[in-house]
Amino acid sequence: MCFSAVANFVGSGVLGTIGVATLTQVKHKRELLFASLPALFAIHQFTEGFVWLGLVGAMSANVTHKMGAAFVLYAQGLLPFLIPLAVLLFEPDKKSRRRMFPFLALGTGTTLYMLWALIAYPLHIYVEHNSIVYINDGTNNTVLGVLYVIATCGSLFFSKVRDMVVFGAANRVILLTVMAVKRYAFTSLWCAYAAVASVIILAYFWRSKLTRPFPYAEAIFG
Repeated sequence: MCFSAVANFVGSGVLGTIGVATLTQVKHKRELLFASLPALFAIHQFTEGFVWLGLVGAMSANVTHKMGAAFVLYAQGLLPFLIPLAVLLFEPDKKSRRRMFPFLALGTGTTLYMLWALIAYPLHIYVEHNSIVYINDGTNNTVLGVLYVIATCGSLFFSKVRDMVVFGAANRVILLTVMAVKRYAFTSLWCAYAAVASVIILAYFWRSKLTRPFPYAEAIFG
């Protein structure tokens, strides 16, 4: 999915179909953000298709950089906040929602720092071994990477919903594999394979038709 523009566009179409199918299964507004993840990944992969086109000379350098910045903005700037928030909203009871607060706080802080770094430092985009590399000196460090993983995968692991735990486990395996094989292209590859794992979300929404929506309390954070 991350080896050419065609692969990104085709993958985006498949993910878009998964995303629409998932959204049709939503039964409560609290489910909406988590159910939107496959569709958001589809848009994300579609954006990277234009980055590929720019890197092979089919688009201007300015447009290529803007598309790359949009891709990184979602991957690094928004996901650490969106995923724990989506899980928190989806959790069925007050106790399980409270477990998400530390992850949401950590994700919010990580997002704010990354947004600042993406503005303060230049973004370098290039191809290496058939993968796109995104380098920003403000976000390219191990400590920040660990915080990022805790905020995203950690919130999934502590969910009361079993399929969220499975989704988190799949993403952790993907993350460790990418780190071991192609760390230099981590942003592109992890987001691509995490998008593929979105099929787990669709499978959950299909299987849980009879048990949703949960009997949520009126207060969002109650």
